[in-house]
Amino acid sequence: MILPPGPSGVAFTEAADGDQKGDIAARQAVSERLGIQPEWATVTQVHGDAVRYTAAPGNAGEADGLWTDKPALPIAVLTADCYGVVLFADTAVGVAHAGWRGARSGVVTRVSDEMADAGHQPKQAYIGPGIGSCCFEVGPEVAEIFPGMVGVTDWGTTSVDLEAVIEDQLSRVEHSSIGVCTRHEPGWFSHRRDGTGSRMATIGWLP
Repeated sequence: MILPPGPSGVAFTEAADGDQKGDIAARQAVSERLGIQPEWATVTQVHGDAVRYTAAPGNAGEADGLWTDKPALPIAVLTADCYGVVLFADTAVGVAHAGWRGARSGVVTRVSDEMADAGHQPKQAYIGPGIGSCCFEVGPEVAEIFPGMVGVTDWGTTSVDLEAVIEDQLSRVEHSSIGVCTRHEPGWFSHRRDGTGSRMATIGWLP
């Protein structure tokens, strides 16, 4: 598990922490290590730009962004190549799930804007592990969506730098990144690499 430096309230699980989607015991073990309640607030992820507010654990509905101002309530999105992002304000926390569709729709910006509109301006953001431009092979129909963010994979095909897209959407917020590629670096679940249904968790909470 990775705990970025700075204030407590953000964690990114690794493959060694178990499947945070389908393994209840793995989620409970992570919660115990973090000292948070085992009942998290989550969403049914649909690769879009919908954002939900929640004040209680459980599924908040179809969305790819979630935020809360309730202290000690863990909120989470699940990933296996897509990027998870945690955004902090003084009195609220938000999470976003961003693959290329979520990045295209601006879901990270939507979470930030909805928090700010409710009086909770994000001041800090953390970008979790995700597939790097070294490995995110795309076709021309995806590449043309992200002008200026197109690169080349390690094997010479067209790629998109999703992390750079997300960083651009966080340009008004101080942010940092884990900086690892889930596809080629060991220790991460990767749907692109092996088609896994297992998922890592991006977790945020107000201490």
